[in-house]
Amino acid sequence: MAPRVLVSDELSETAVQIFRDRGVEVDFEPQLGKDKDRLLEVIGKYDGLAIRSATKVTEKIIEGATNLKVVGRAGIGVDNVDIPAASRRGIIVMNTPFGNSITTAEHAIALMFAVARQLPAADTSTQAGKWEKSKFMGVEITGKTLGVIGAGNIGSIVCARAIGLKMHVVAYDPFLSKERAEEMGVTKVELEELFARADFITLHVPMTDKTRGILNKEALAKTKPGVRIINCARGGLVDEAALAEAIKSGHVAGAAFDVFEVEPAKESPLFGLPNVVCTPHLGASTTEAQENVALQVAEQMADYLVNGAVSNAINMPSITAEEAPILKPFIRLADVLGAFVGQVTEEPIKEIEILYDGITANMNTRALTSAVLAGLIRPQVADVNMVSAPIMIKEKGIVLSEVKRDKTGVFDGYIKLTVTTESMTRSVAGTVFSDGKPRFIQIKGINLDADVGSHMIYITNTDVPGMIGFIGTTLGAAGVNIANFQLGRDKQGGDAIALLYVDGKVDDAVLAELTANQAIRQAKPLTFNID
Repeated sequence: MAPRVLVSDELSETAVQIFRDRGVEVDFEPQLGKDKDRLLEVIGKYDGLAIRSATKVTEKIIEGATNLKVVGRAGIGVDNVDIPAASRRGIIVMNTPFGNSITTAEHAIALMFAVARQLPAADTSTQAGKWEKSKFMGVEITGKTLGVIGAGNIGSIVCARAIGLKMHVVAYDPFLSKERAEEMGVTKVELEELFARADFITLHVPMTDKTRGILNKEALAKTKPGVRIINCARGGLVDEAALAEAIKSGHVAGAAFDVFEVEPAKESPLFGLPNVVCTPHLGASTTEAQENVALQVAEQMADYLVNGAVSNAINMPSITAEEAPILKPFIRLADVLGAFVGQVTEEPIKEIEILYDGITANMNTRALTSAVLAGLIRPQVADVNMVSAPIMIKEKGIVLSEVKRDKTGVFDGYIKLTVTTESMTRSVAGTVFSDGKPRFIQIKGINLDADVGSHMIYITNTDVPGMIGFIGTTLGAAGVNIANFQLGRDKQGGDAIALLYVDGKVDDAVLAELTANQAIRQAKPLTFNID
């Protein structure tokens, strides 16, 4: 059955056609996003939801989205999506961070020129027939210092454009390396130095707890007298009331804002002030950008729904279309290893270590780790998946670590999962053979080579003669057919394990008969989702 997508905001017909060309059924209802009640009624029918900013994907909408797998936002901001709620339900949230980068950067530069030369006020005055030439004295851009807060996708473009305008650029970004700053031709500084040096300050950071109010009253007091502030990023990064007071006092010479604390902005402390330029969130409003993000989100969503490729996801590791077929059998292996440990471990887990050996160390281990965690939690939480599992592990306070190393054994690559509880440590390792199927290669440090089946029995026992015959006879008498039987032990007379792939579920009476043997300590039924 073909996946089905709802487009609830305005997207171009070209973008809608991309879904159809990729074998995805699509319902184009661009006005539906504004009707939350109607959206709630129909959302349960869809695998994907493509939106812009009008559709509000609330927790209530997500609760009703029983089949939804992905939300695609044509644009950068995902403020209109309840990401925690989506993640808990295992819904991938994608955006298009590159489609409007140039457009937004250009708008920031345009606003910088506008506030430097008082262009909007001069235009209004001139068209009113006043010709107030002496009233609109501006400042040059050339030779001035631009302080860029946030040197990511958009900020880096602003830096390049400003350098082309012969400005000196200083940048504050905790993730900007010295080498990258040198490559960009900017000076990396701390925030207070930026405040002290910048003639113009432009913001290009997301809204987080750390960035909210990054230009508050105290920060504005540290800025250079006569500074001009440009914000094309997010409302709330700047305290509008504090900035208004700084403009009135003359400390700040002007401001240009495209985003506001409350939108649509019907009122703001900045409105009506001299040399303040305001636009209605136009950063991404060019025909090129709107088309680019629409096409991009359609491609991304179709790639995921058809091929399993994940790109530009907010809450999920990216998986490219090229690596998806290579990664798929190892994701299945990772899930199996997690599911094995999750089913045989009955105590609360305190620590998880995942070892990637050989070729697996060079794969997309973020995706593989998510698959391990999903398998691990699934015995307790049936609807967990690769999106929600890492969040659940974090919420439980479980310590998670990854180890990567070059090939150490006979296998080209394998994954080993080790969990620690209050009283024990348990480990299991597996690999993928040339047939693409997962195999167990070690359990509890004991080597073996076992196929993975939908139904299995895991037995731990003391190594004594006659166990193979006893297990086989007991299962045979109960009508249980054994497809594969693997044994292993650490030493003669020591710990031994048996892993059996059987043709169907084994009832409790058979398991009780097995554990009645004094040498058997545990006989555990296992189930795996194997394609």
